[in-house]
Order: sequence, then C-alpha cells, then structure tokens
Amino acid sequence: MSAHHHVQSPATTPDDDADLARWDDDGAPPAQPRSSPAAWLRVGAELGDRLVALSGRNDLLVTCRPGTRSGAPAAYFPTLGEIEFDAGLFAPLQPHEIHPRIVGDEERYPAAWGVFVHEGAHAAHSFWAPPAGADPRVVEAALLLEESRIEGAHLITRPTDRTYLRTSARTLVMPDIDHPTLQGIEHAASVAALVLGRRDVGILDAGETQAVADLCEKVLGDDLLATLTRIWTAAHQCPDDDATAMLAHGQSWCDALDAAAPALPVPENLADLLAGAVGVVMDSAAATDAADLAAEAAATNAIATRARAQDSDRAQQASRRRQAAATAKSVFNSGGGTVNPDGTPAPSSNPVTGTRRPTAAEQSAAARLSRALRAAAYRERTAERTTSPTPPGRLNLRAALARDAQRAAGSIPTAEPFTRTRRRNSPTPPLRVGIAVDVSGSMSDACAPVASAAWIVARAAALTDPDSRTATIAYDTHLTALNRPTHRAPERVTDFVANGRSHNLANALDALDHGLELSRPGTGRLLVIVTDAIYTSDETTAAVTRVKQLATAGCAVLQLTLTARSQHLPGTTLLHLPRPSSAPAAIAKAATDAIRRTR
Repeated sequence: MSAHHHVQSPATTPDDDADLARWDDDGAPPAQPRSSPAAWLRVGAELGDRLVALSGRNDLLVTCRPGTRSGAPAAYFPTLGEIEFDAGLFAPLQPHEIHPRIVGDEERYPAAWGVFVHEGAHAAHSFWAPPAGADPRVVEAALLLEESRIEGAHLITRPTDRTYLRTSARTLVMPDIDHPTLQGIEHAASVAALVLGRRDVGILDAGETQAVADLCEKVLGDDLLATLTRIWTAAHQCPDDDATAMLAHGQSWCDALDAAAPALPVPENLADLLAGAVGVVMDSAAATDAADLAAEAAATNAIATRARAQDSDRAQQASRRRQAAATAKSVFNSGGGTVNPDGTPAPSSNPVTGTRRPTAAEQSAAARLSRALRAAAYRERTAERTTSPTPPGRLNLRAALARDAQRAAGSIPTAEPFTRTRRRNSPTPPLRVGIAVDVSGSMSDACAPVASAAWIVARAAALTDPDSRTATIAYDTHLTALNRPTHRAPERVTDFVANGRSHNLANALDALDHGLELSRPGTGRLLVIVTDAIYTSDETTAAVTRVKQLATAGCAVLQLTLTARSQHLPGTTLLHLPRPSSAPAAIAKAATDAIRRTR
C-alpha cells in the first residue's frame, strides 16, 4: 500500500563476485555475471535524474538495489528525502542493459517505470504527515486514501504517465490482496479504495473495474459502498499539505466501517473472492493496454509505410525529372535531328521534309492571334484603398467628426478621416504552349494543318510577350523537335510527314514539360496533343500519368482528333475536328482561353 508506512527490513547483503573465476576445463557452463548493489548504483543515479521531471524536485536521492529495506517493491521516505527501488522490478534485465537517463528507455520496462512514477507522485504530492499521537488505524485509512489521490494529482500535470501507472497497479495492489493486513469487511473496503479509487481518478476504466465493483457492492452493500465512495472522492480534492483534512477523511472511513460492519455478513472465502476479482481487473487492464499498444504500433507502422511510399514517390519523381531533363536536352539540342528515347540519334526516322516561308494567310492569322492574346492577357489595374489620420488623402467628413468627438470625450482618437486610393498595374502573364503531334502512319492528314498551327501560335506568342514560349514535338517511337522553346519568333514553317510506327507520347510530354515549365504556375499554360490515341495499354498508361500530373499542376490539356475512330486520353479536353484545316483556329482559341484564365 502506501510508501509512508512500509515496514523497514534489514539491508540486503552484498553479493560476492569472487566466484566468477572458473577453471576452463571443469566442464561447468560459462560463468554468468551476477548483479550486485554496486552495479545498480548507476541505475539509481539515472533514475534520480529523471525524478526531477516526474516530481518537480531536485532534492531527492534514488537508491536502487536488489531488495529494499522496507520490504516493499519501492518506497518513498519523506524525512530522508529518499526513494528506494527494488532492482528485481527490472527483471530479467541486467544493470548494463538499463539506461533510464535516455528518454524512451522506460518503454522496455513499463511495470518498473510505473512503480517509479507512483513513488514520484508521492514525492510531488504527499506533503502532509500525521501528527504525533494520531490514531494508527485512522492514519492507516488516510494513507489508503492517499494512494489514488496522489496518482490523480500526478495525472493533472503529466497525463501521458497514465499508461505506466496502469501497468504498475498489479505490482502495487496485488501483494496487498494476496497477503492482506486487514480482514473481513475492512479488507473489501481497502480493495474498493485501491481499485475503484483509481477508477475515479482516471487510471483504470469503469469497464475494467466492473468485477471489483460488483463484488464490493455485494459484500459491502449499496449504502456503505456509496459512503466510502464519497469519502475517497472528497479525499481526491484535498490539498497536498492538508493533514487535518486527510485524517478527517480517515476518521470518517473508520466510522463508516464500524457502523456498518456488525450488520454485514462476511463470506468465508472473501479473500479468495477479492483476489479473483482484482485479478480479473488487472487482466482486463493488461488486455486493454496490449490492444492499445498494438493499435499504436499499427498506426506507427502505417505512418512509416506512408513515409516510405512518399519517399519512394519523391525518388521516382526526382528520377523522372532527371530523365525529362535529359530527354528535353537531347530533343531540343539535336540540331533538327530525330532522337531515340535514350537521347541517341535516329536520323533514318526523321519526319521533317523541309521548311517553307509562311503564307499571307498564316501571317494574317498570327497577327490576329497576337492581338487576341494581348487582349486576353490584359489585366485591369488593382485599386488599393487606405485610410490614415493625417493627409494626404480625401477628407471623409463623417470620420473627421467622429475623431473630434473621440478627442472631446477624452479618449484616444481611432477614426482615420483621410482616404487614399492607389492603383497598381497588374503584371501581364506570358504564354507557354506545347504541341505534341502524332506522326504515326494514321495521322497523315494532320501534318499540314498542325505545321501551320505550330508556326502561327509560335509567331503570335513571340509578338505578344517577349517572355512567351512555344515548342512542338513530332513523336512516334522517336522524338523530333519541330519548334524549340526560344523567345525568338520562327521565320519559316517546318513541314513534316506521318509515316512512323508505334508511339512515345510520354517522353514527348516530359520534354515539353521540362522545356516549357508547364508544371510551374504563373503563366498561361497549354498542352495540345494531336493524336487519334490508338495506343497499346502500356503506351496509354504512361501518357495518361503525365497528362494527369500536368492537369493537377494547372496546365490546360487539349486533345485534337481528326477521325471518328479516335480514342480519348483520360484527363484531356477532347476536341474532334472533322476538317483538319480548322486545327489552327482551335489551337488559337485554346491558347487564348488558357492565358485568360491565368491569374
């Protein structure tokens, strides 16, 4: 029970370590190191360091040795300023395996640490002492009530220690149940105080203590149990140094038992019944703690799994960015040639047939698109209105009168009668347009209109804003840059043919994304994919992954198709063009909408 009245016993005899030396050939098993009081000195010192945080006191000594003078697992001696701790609580750990100074090491010996927390709670909250001549039975009752009172007070300042106090209950309570110093009704009352008192301060749960509650209600009766509950509940509210109140509660405890005991029959096997009920409580608490620990471990594992998955995703994204940079470098620096996905030249697959001068219609279309882009990029000046107590600004008469009234009333004037409006120009967003055109054999009808559209958009973007950029890539198995992402307006139209095989849209999108920064906000961004999307499942999956990433980053993605049998790439806005010649107008409108939506 309470550490205040632990019976002192003779100190333990130091172990003799001289028998560690053994003959190598005597056939005996290897010698095992034996712990001694001296080996536990460091553990006690480190427990003392942690006691400062537990109790808020730095004037206490902690001694740890096999066995204790008091005979209890642990004891707090207020007059000596000492807590003694039985090293057996750490079993089967040896001294060299225990490092209490390391925060978190206590998770390896929760029951021992729970007992230590309990004694720390005594050190922090048991400041009252019975006066000389006090009735020993009353003092015993008051110290019984003190057990749950100090744990409840400790939880107020250190609620995270609840887990350890729960695990220590078996070590602290069970010895008093198995070897009771009280008999009969007083024994049942002490069990109620030790178990149900811990329930009422939040150490144990109500469901866990139901077995003891039912047995005590049956043995003590409803009235006596209710009276005892009121007594320990009142004791829980006592100040740490109020000896008078605690002894008064102890007296009330004794009076209630004396008044009710003669009328209460005592079962012959009461001690066994109480031990069984408390065992059920402790087993239930242990099961709850194990379930909580398993749930916490599962949550920790889930977090770790998520973290590993995020790390893997970040690593994959970084690898993909590096690959995209390498692809963009090889495509846009190839000098007009065609490259494989790995960046090596593939001159035999170049779809470019030559260049030509733009027609008058194309030049006129570029001029019209440039004007439309400038109109879409225009932003109204923003007005910022501020008030101040002094000029400059426009005088607000109502605010001026309010300020005069505040000053006349003797208060600090808060009204600000002068209003000033500042208008600031909003930056015009530049444009980024990437065009990926499929040059497999089924896309031959798109070559001429897409070549024209690419030149018109690139020319218009350069005329609109010097920071605008466009780029066009023709792709089948290989990649060919038709227009590079430069600030200069192209002088000639690049013609190409569609006679390739297979598709490599994913790498084309990587190159356009890196070259034009389509994933970075702050510009009007548009990706145009001209394709019938008749791909293999692997090609479609790789392409859709890039499309969704760009769409998530805020880039508009448009898919232009020319035939009714074309497939839709998920994540894109599908636009079917029965007449290929309408492709330039469709791309121009999409570019205008993209820059208009930019904020």
